[in-house]
Amino acid sequence: MIGLSFDLAVEAGVVGLEYFSDPKIGLKGESTVVVSPDAGGVYRAKNFRDGLRNHGIDAGLAMIIKQRSRANQIDRMDLVGNVDGMDCIIVDDMIDTAGTLCTAAAELKARGAKRVFAFATHGLFNGSAIDRIQKSQFEQVVVCNTVPLPEEKRIEKIVHLSLGSLLAEAIARVHNKKSVSELFKNKKN
Repeated sequence: MIGLSFDLAVEAGVVGLEYFSDPKIGLKGESTVVVSPDAGGVYRAKNFRDGLRNHGIDAGLAMIIKQRSRANQIDRMDLVGNVDGMDCIIVDDMIDTAGTLCTAAAELKARGAKRVFAFATHGLFNGSAIDRIQKSQFEQVVVCNTVPLPEEKRIEKIVHLSLGSLLAEAIARVHNKKSVSELFKNKKN
């Protein structure tokens, strides 16, 4: 992951948008909420929500506020927004040990969420992340293939999306002196 810029974390969302707008996933307009797992991720979640809207899914937006009793110790989570009866997609830049993410999914389910998904650009899955995800409330945890996923970490709940086509198109556009930014506009292709 070293050398990958923040921009890739933001821009790889177009691959996630294509995945989540697929009718097989079954997200429906106003019954979908994009959730930021913290205040710092609201911009990323809002962009993802706007992208879903451009794909015909009129999603809402919510945010989780973590109250810490000390470093690395979450005392409680507060939710800003309504998720009751909704499908939720927690959008983040990376998943490391999945502790906070799985706690957030449980909180969303406790608040009435129908289904909970996660989308992150980078899936590190360190420590007991795989076990946590396996036991979690998630329907699916969707990540891009920026970090190799070893065979022993492949479980049914984790979906690994390829960035190959996106990167190939970006390289072709640079080579042909065409706009790369057009690839990342929130519009349906």
